[in-house]
Amino acid sequence: MGVILTWLFNHVPMRDTIKTLLVMSAALLLVAAEAVQLPISGFLAVVILAATILHHHKSVALRLSAQYEKIWVAAEIMLFVLIGAAVDICYAMAVGLMAVLLLLVALAIRSAGVFACLICTPLTMRERIFCVIAYLPKATVQAAIGGIPLVMGVVAGDTILSVAVIAILVTAPLGAAAIDTTYKKLLTR
Repeated sequence: MGVILTWLFNHVPMRDTIKTLLVMSAALLLVAAEAVQLPISGFLAVVILAATILHHHKSVALRLSAQYEKIWVAAEIMLFVLIGAAVDICYAMAVGLMAVLLLLVALAIRSAGVFACLICTPLTMRERIFCVIAYLPKATVQAAIGGIPLVMGVVAGDTILSVAVIAILVTAPLGAAAIDTTYKKLLTR
């Protein structure tokens, strides 16, 4: 699919808006192909599609990326509004303390993993600490997948969604504040 689109982009004159729509349509078809039991991973296919376009036609890929950034502004708002609308506040309050405890343990393990991954890099200790801080905020992935178990009828769907929302509410402002207050102290130009 990526090779076909790259060929089209090279041989058929079209605006970037049309290219953006073609790539988005191809991505949706690849994800839908997985739903009709074709032996592919739709999301992996979409990543490969994008990588192929980037590899074969970097200038087009960069322009399309700018187009998708504009689309993401509206899509991000819709994503968070929809995930917020799906949350049962009473249920979220009931699992709140345990969810926060689970989140803190998971963040500690994740932070140790990030730090371990940076050991053999040329980064200074201060830069490594900043990388750990920069990986604290979590929101987009949790919002995108947090409601899936609930929609699929998983018994613990409410719990999973509540924990995802609590993760967003705790880590996004905490991480953003930590990044804003530490970048000048930990990073140099």
